[in-house]
Amino acid sequence: MTKDDIITLPNQHLRQKSAKVGIITDDIKKVVQEMEAATIDWEASRAHEVGVALAAVQIDSLLKIVVLRNNYDNKEDHTFTTFINPEITKLYGEIIEDYEGCLSVKDVYGKVPRYSKVKVKAIGLDGKELRVTAEGFLARIFQHEIDHTNGIVFVDHIKDDIAAFYTLKDDGGLEELEYDTHIKDNADLWA
Repeated sequence: MTKDDIITLPNQHLRQKSAKVGIITDDIKKVVQEMEAATIDWEASRAHEVGVALAAVQIDSLLKIVVLRNNYDNKEDHTFTTFINPEITKLYGEIIEDYEGCLSVKDVYGKVPRYSKVKVKAIGLDGKELRVTAEGFLARIFQHEIDHTNGIVFVDHIKDDIAAFYTLKDDGGLEELEYDTHIKDNADLWA
């Protein structure tokens, strides 16, 4: 798969709940490989962005699967960890607003409030249970991706916050978007 296989808003599948995976079959492993390939291809087309994670729904597969980059500070490291049927078992710490983008939301970034710490349980690709305690950026990634498995896109958290929306400039910086002009009645975001 390539970046062109990643679905974007207004595709309504992004707002549907994904189904739990029962058995890890070769088909499930193939979905995981396709998710990783699409993420790397997307990233290769971006000068100032890294593909840190992807949920299966983003390649139009309504399954509770998330792949998360092992080292999102190194664009050369193309290894991922797979989380099947991930769920947050605890949200804690402070609520912090920080910037988020999404491979399925074109040209819009947001300042999204998220918990600073999470505990997550899932099943790995080997069928064994995974338990992770994450904080900071990693906690934010888990919340963002697990939202995807529940039909929630990051913009849904900030829909009514007129000062929370941004776009990426050519130099990699973010610039605030005018809410009434670009966000409020944007049919792609709110279809």
